[in-house]
Formats: sequence, C-alpha cells, structure tokens
Amino acid sequence: MATDTLKRTPGAGGATSGLRRLLLENGALTALIVLVIAMSALSGDFLTTDNLLNVGVQAAVTAVLAFGVTFVIVSAGIDLSVGSVAALSATVLAWTATSHGVPVFIAVLLAVATGIAAGLVNGFLIAYGKLPPFIATLAMLSVARGLSLVISEGSPIPFPDSVSHLGDTLGGWLPVPVLVMIMMGLIAAFVLGRTYIGRSMYAIGGNEEAARLSGLRVKKQKLAIYALSGVFAAVAGIVLASRLSSAQPQAADGYELDAIAAVVIGGASLAGGTGKASGTLIGALILAVLRNGLNLLNVSAFWQQVVIGVVIALAVLFDTLRRKAGATPSAAGASPGGKGKQAGTYALAAVVTVAIVGATSFLHNGSSASADRKMGLSLSTLNNPFFVQIRAGAMAEAKKQGVDLTVTDAQNDASQQANQLQNFTSSGVGAIIVNPVDSDAASNSVKAADKADIPVIAVDRGVNDARTDALVASDNVAGGELAAKSIAEKLGGKGKIVILQGQAGTSAARERAQGFENGLKAFPGIQVVAQQPADFDRTKGLDVMSNLLQAHPDVRGVIAANDEMALGAIKALGSKAGKSVSVVGFDGTPDGLKAVEGGSLYASVAQQPTQLGRIAVDNALKALDGEKVRQTVKVPVKVVTKENVAGFSG
Repeated sequence: MATDTLKRTPGAGGATSGLRRLLLENGALTALIVLVIAMSALSGDFLTTDNLLNVGVQAAVTAVLAFGVTFVIVSAGIDLSVGSVAALSATVLAWTATSHGVPVFIAVLLAVATGIAAGLVNGFLIAYGKLPPFIATLAMLSVARGLSLVISEGSPIPFPDSVSHLGDTLGGWLPVPVLVMIMMGLIAAFVLGRTYIGRSMYAIGGNEEAARLSGLRVKKQKLAIYALSGVFAAVAGIVLASRLSSAQPQAADGYELDAIAAVVIGGASLAGGTGKASGTLIGALILAVLRNGLNLLNVSAFWQQVVIGVVIALAVLFDTLRRKAGATPSAAGASPGGKGKQAGTYALAAVVTVAIVGATSFLHNGSSASADRKMGLSLSTLNNPFFVQIRAGAMAEAKKQGVDLTVTDAQNDASQQANQLQNFTSSGVGAIIVNPVDSDAASNSVKAADKADIPVIAVDRGVNDARTDALVASDNVAGGELAAKSIAEKLGGKGKIVILQGQAGTSAARERAQGFENGLKAFPGIQVVAQQPADFDRTKGLDVMSNLLQAHPDVRGVIAANDEMALGAIKALGSKAGKSVSVVGFDGTPDGLKAVEGGSLYASVAQQPTQLGRIAVDNALKALDGEKVRQTVKVPVKVVTKENVAGFSG
C-alpha cells in the first residue's frame, strides 16, 4: 500500500530509477524508511523482533481510528470526535457486559452500534443541520466523553475476559491488535477503491456541488461516511480497552489529532479528493516509530513533543513540494498499471530498507552488555510538580549508584504508558519503575515485564492484578483522612466546605476522595456543599473554585486533592484565603509549601516525593541484585502547617 499514485509530468525522463520514483512520488513512505534506518543506527534496541512488534501494536489503535478519519477527510470533512467515541464505545461494552450481564456478543454489537449512532448524529448535523464539520464533531467530542464519564462514574470498568483476548498474542508472539489493524486497513482500502460509496467520497471531496449535480445524494452519502468513521472508532476503542483490560473513561484523549495527522502525513489533502488507506497506515507507523525510537533513545518527554511536531510538519511539507515539482495525483484506480507499479515500489522500498538497516546493525554489536545497569521509569505525568520531584529524587539516586535511568512521561494516558512499558521490556532494561496512570490499566504491561524476568517497582500507586517486586508509596487514603481531619479541626468541627477532586478515572483521585470521605465521617458538623473535579490542574482549580463561589459564597473551607488545585482555589478566593476560608492541599510541592509559609494555604499533606523516587531506585537495585525487598515500602505522610513548615524537607 502507498500514498497517492502520481503521474509523471510529460518532460520527465523515462530512465528515472525506481529509487528516484520512490523518493519523489512517495513522501510518507520515504519518511518512514528514513526513520527506520535512523532509529536502527542510533539505537541497538530498535531493530529487534519484539520491539518491531511493539511498534505495530502501538500503531494499531491510531491506525484503526485514522482509517475511519480517512473516509471523512477524503470527502473534505473532519472528525474530531473519534477519540471520545472510541472511549464511549468501550465503556458501553464493559458496562453492559459486566454490570448488567448482557452476553458479550450482544455487548460488542451495542458498542459498535454506539459508534454508528455517534457517526450518524455527526452526519445529520453536518448534512441536514448545515453545521460545519469542525463544530459538529467538536460537540460530539464533548458529548461522547461526558457520557463515558457518566456511565462509568469516572472509574475504569473491567473488560470481559473473552474480549480482552484482543489485546493478547497468537502463538505467543503475534499481537492480535496488529491483525485487527491489518484487517481494518484492508476493509478501508476495499471501501475506498472498490465500492460506490468510496467513489462518492472522492467525488464529494473533489467538488461537492459537481457531485450533487451529477446525481449523487450527497446528504445521504455524508450520513454513511460519518457512520463508517464511527464504526472504526468503536473498533479502535475495543482494541484499546482490551490492551488495558479495562474501559477507561478518559482513554484515547487527544487521539483524534494523531489520527488526523496520520491521514495527512499519508498523503491525503484536508481540502478533500485525495487519500488512501495505505498512506494512512504509513502515517500511523511514522508516529509509532517516532515515539518508540525517542523512548529508546532516552529523549526528554518534553522534547519528544517538539520532535514529533517538527517531523509531522516536514513530512507534509515534503509532500507539498513534491506535488509542486510537477507530479499530479491520479484519480483513484485510474491508472491500469497502478497496482503493479505500486507493488514494485514496495518491493524496492523493502530491499533498500533491509540492506541499509542490515548494514547499520553492525554498529551495535555488543551494545547491550550493560543492560543490567539500565532502568526505565514511567511517570503518569511530568506536568505536575509532585511527579517532577519524584523524577528528581530517582535521577539523583540513579546518578549516585551509576545507573542509566530512562524517564518517560505518560501524559496521564494509560495507553501511552502501556506503550512505554512495552518499550522498556523489549529493550531489555534491568528493572522497571512505574507510577501508574491507572492501577488496573498497567497490569498487562507489568505482567509482560514479569514474564521477561524484569523486576518491577511501583511508586506512589500500586498495580492491580499483577505482581510487583515492591510498592513504594504513601497511603493516599490515609493522607486524605489527614487532610479531612486538618480542615475539620481548623473549622472547629462545623462549617461548609467544598472538595476539589482530581482527574476522573485515576486511582489517585479515587483513593484521595475515599480518604476525604472517611475522615469527614467523624465530623458530622462539616457540610460538603459541592464536590467537583479540577483534574489536578491549577488553572482548572481557579475556574472551578470561582464558579463554586457564586453558588456558595459562605463556604469556610476547601480540600483539594493536590497542591496545584489548592493554589488555583487560593487565587479564586483572593483575600479570603487563609483568613475567612481555610484551604488544605495535598503533595507538599515547593509552591504549596511556600503558600503554607505565607499563610494563604492552611496545610498540605506532604508525601515527600523526592524520597519516593530515591527509595524506588534503591529497591529496584536490590531486586536486581537478588536481595530481598519488602513488598510494601511506606514513606510517611505529614501534615505541614505554618508551625512546622520551616523544618520540613520533601
């Protein structure tokens, strides 16, 4: 499969070599070959069977989503809702099958029907409601994500075992997600190239008015196009949830942008009329190779985002320049010899890639000799001072012990973290430290590491249904109880308070909320007038608190599930903070402790994150050396107030 087949301009020489045609006429394929060669040269861990299969698995969900988006973009539309529809479809499957006892086969059909329904709503709003596709699908993005959270009540729902096998392997080595990706790719290619609706997509994208005047029922075709996108989103959601063994209400957040990027990188035009399933597959593989390779090369999580953005821009720019150089896209299926030419291009590409990659492999002979002194640390996010401190503590201890520590940022995405853990396992690190985005979702990846005899240390949060060598953590529930007790005692056991919760669906948010609830049971005079999530984010803490103050101006206390939200609440309270309204945070971050010292934050339940990182590395080394480590290593939490903040060190 390849990007749009292009006709040479009349003046082009007939002796142009196959390699030249490959470079000039297949920008995305060329970019993929260059990336594979570069990653093979830079990392000795890239070109292994396990890692290449990892790349396929990691591309699968994005590719399936992107195949559906290809239909929409070819017809000059856009679909921003596919990530949320994927999460909603998976949630419907898990909810009906596990909570309501619906047979799994029917639950799967209901999940697919959910995707179709969402697509039909999109199509109706666009075709008959005359809404711009951007607006209609943006609305569906919000609606589908909200429904997913409502149905799941913000918590992951275990996936049925019979469906979870979609995340497994056949014969112990061939990943099922890769097979699903190939199957859905073939279906997409067939629809685009061999069906009436496929030809209609190209016609509508090329010139909608001309398509209408030629007799096409454009409105009905748009309904079908967006419904197809919904079907592919539902399948992607099921595959993703199978990998994580649970339906995560926040799963696939932002995946719509990756899907659109894959389609555009693969040669499709956002103006419509061009695009192929094969190009979309190449685009998805480019994104997967980039993320996988940058993880293996220990590139900073922040720089990874920069590099991926630059490569996307360069890939599209290359394709644009190639088109301006005189190549013009041919209509789908217009060239009789196109398929043979396409097959020849792929064969040539494969030969060139294998030859160069084989040559680069000599650069890495014996490069993995010191793998036992390599460790991987996957953090749930680095967009939070608490986890930045965990990283600082871990890196300081690793440097002291002479350990090569690779740190990755999952960006609060359980699927991305699963990819990172798979990369660590396939690259043969000596030990893995994981701070799970979600305790259930990390289980399959940890099981794979355990199967490979790689010690795994969990930090801050445990991993459910999987064996870890140790858990280094503070007790989130106990910390929540301390926070509740602190605010209640400060208020004299009575008064109205609000609670700012963490990101829905994360285990830390659930555990801390449970601690708040447990702690407040001993103080019946404390009335919780509102509980709202602010996603562990300072800006959202400010916005949510500002809104709550309109309805509850007489509030006397605030409990926030982390210091960032507490600091946002303090900003919203203004001069009331620390005077008429007491605020308690969680984590003991540097900014939080500064606010405690200044008096605007009454207290912070400090977890000593630097110690968590240091102790996690120390225990990972012990496990590597075969020493006995405690199953649970508790780092004590401490309520830090103005009275004791001067003597506290996180």
